Amino acid sequence: MSAVTDTPAETVAVLPPKQSRVWAKLRRNRSAMFGAGLVSVFVIVALLAPVLPIPGPAETDWGAVRKAPSAAHWLGTDEIGRDILSRMIWGAQASLLAGVVSVAIALAIGIPLGVLAGYCRGWTDAVISRLTEALLAAPFLILAIALAAFLGPSLTNAMIAIGLSAVPIFIRLARAQTMLVVTEDYVEGAHAVGLTHPAIIWRYVLPNIVPPLLVQATLTIATAIIAEASLSFLGLGQQPPAPSWGSMLNTAKAFLEQAPWMAMWPGIAIFLVVLGFNLFGDGLRDALDPRDH
Repeated sequence: MSAVTDTPAETVAVLPPKQSRVWAKLRRNRSAMFGAGLVSVFVIVALLAPVLPIPGPAETDWGAVRKAPSAAHWLGTDEIGRDILSRMIWGAQASLLAGVVSVAIALAIGIPLGVLAGYCRGWTDAVISRLTEALLAAPFLILAIALAAFLGPSLTNAMIAIGLSAVPIFIRLARAQTMLVVTEDYVEGAHAVGLTHPAIIWRYVLPNIVPPLLVQATLTIATAIIAEASLSFLGLGQQPPAPSWGSMLNTAKAFLEQAPWMAMWPGIAIFLVVLGFNLFGDGLRDALDPRDH
């Protein structure tokens, strides 16, 4: 006579899907949520710029040149009477666009090359790795400045230069993660049943290397925003009269004593948006850590 070992349905613990566990852990991380909130505020304000009741970023008020913050101009005016709040909001579009597009370029180039190097190994890996190491020998910002100067001053060229400068970071990360995945038993099993190499990469390699790449992309957006501000400060990014936080800082450096608010607000904006992306990226990395799942 066998013993009954059935367990009541209500006592069976069902684990939530991985995505739910990641989201739950991310929500409990206050610093990550604070960072996400900061980024969301900047994104929303940048998207609403065309419909907000503010002056145009190029409109001048010659009767209010270098005026301190007031009821008429909440953040003050610049050297030719333009509203700083308006230029800050429109400048957010350039900074956020540069961060996202630059990282998208880096991902589009870096992931295929990194996966190819990590999966194929041999001479393919040797060639890609040596080129990556050569690019990493140059500091990121110096390389971006050199490429932007070669391509010519514009926001588009600045985004391309920043994206190309960030490619080695994603090649190296994608290669390392691919080399870990291809040693797993399920990949060996896929080889054994006759799956083609493209199918293995698409079904097994790419889904398993996305989490670390996503974290790195989030953190690199912050770096790209700083790089865009630096290029605009040097005159290699967004060109006047179009607003950019970096070009606003470049103009403000000549009026630090007479109108310090001209430099203060763009500096605070850069600090806050970079802080937001870094906090969110750190929280995302903790939430995606497989050791905690």
